[in-house]
This record gives sequence, structure tokens and C-alpha cells, in this order.
Amino acid sequence: MAALLWLIPLALSLGAVALTAFFWTVKTGQYEDTKGDATRILYSEDRPIVDEDDLG
Repeated sequence: MAALLWLIPLALSLGAVALTAFFWTVKTGQYEDTKGDATRILYSEDRPIVDEDDLG
């Protein structure tokens, strides 16, 4: 029972830290461009690592 005296405040403080971090990410605009990354991967201009000429 004595463990609850420090576990409950610890759990509440960790929850408050997580909630504060979430609100900070929303405020700084971390979730603004949700479709940008999904479509950006389709239009990348990366080239293959191995050239087709080297395969023989």
C-alpha cells in the first residue's frame, strides 16, 4: 500500500509530461502535412544503387 503513495503521483506526472509534449507538437505544427510524406515517396528522384551497365 505504501508503494501507491509514490506510484500514483509518478503516473500522474508522467501523464502530464506526455500530454504537454503532445500539445507542444500540435502547437509547433508537427502534424500539418499529413499527405506530403505519403506522396513524396512516390515522386522521389532516387536512382538505383547498381547501374544496369555493371550487371553485364
